[in-house]
Order: sequence, then C-alpha cells, then structure tokens
Amino acid sequence: MLDKLGTVGVAGLVVVAAGIGLVAWQAPIVAAGLALVLSGVGLVAYGMLTSLLSAFGMGGMP
Repeated sequence: MLDKLGTVGVAGLVVVAAGIGLVAWQAPIVAAGLALVLSGVGLVAYGMLTSLLSAFGMGGMP
C-alpha cells in the first residue's frame, strides 16, 4: 500500500499521525474523535472515487 501512496502520501500520513498524537497527549478523548472524523472522511472519499470511476466505465477500484 505504501508504494501506491508515494512520498507525499507517506509524509501526509506521518503528519496526520503526529497531529493526532500531539492532541492525544493533551486530550485523549478529543484525539479519538479526530481519528474517527478522519476515518470517516477517508471512507467518504473512497466511496466517491469508486462511484466516479464506475461512472466513467472503469469498474471502480478493487
């Protein structure tokens, strides 16, 4: 999976993890909420991308 993200994608994941870690250090419950929100946004983006690719006849992502 990491080879498909590229350098920028991996750097983005590191920044997100560091940000959630910093928030968790101060307020663990807020960090849990942020993690859930980020997971939800990722799932919505995946769903939209799959639908878009299906609309173009590419069959979506496996």
